[in-house]
Amino acid sequence: MKLKKYCIHFYLTCLLALMLLVSCGYHNPYVFSGDAKTVYIASWKNRTSELQLSTQIYQSLLSWYQRNPAMRVVRDRKDADFVLGGEIISIDIPTLSYGANNITREVKLKLQIRYVLKDIKAETILFQVASEQRSEEYVVTNDNTLDSASESVALATIIDELSQDIYTRTLSVLTHE
Repeated sequence: MKLKKYCIHFYLTCLLALMLLVSCGYHNPYVFSGDAKTVYIASWKNRTSELQLSTQIYQSLLSWYQRNPAMRVVRDRKDADFVLGGEIISIDIPTLSYGANNITREVKLKLQIRYVLKDIKAETILFQVASEQRSEEYVVTNDNTLDSASESVALATIIDELSQDIYTRTLSVLTHE
């Protein structure tokens, strides 16, 4: 009899906890559950000497948008509900700190970009960032191969974080439409 009473109490507690979770208003920012939407990701204009930078940003954005089955990236602008475009304004690798004999030990890679998401059918801008600077620090050594790899990792980090932010902002705008 005690076991039966314990089971009933346990199930009621679980049910109450589940009801609290459902009613708390939590919204996963990486999920869009509205009607399926299509987005065309335009090739970003690249004003830097980094030749593959536009392609890296495109691949990263594509990866983020493909995580959601309700968002579909299309190859043709005319098939899209939205167009995401941008421009890579500059990339800079200034010196941050110095070691013995004024040798650089740490640098901060800076990427300046701008981007916009447009609703094609409504002919409106859903969001626009006229200028944004992203940065990532990394340590340099006397090994050019290692330093080049560190720079690539820093740039990849910036690109992934930028893509994630654009993706979540898109979902936020679409959720509140």
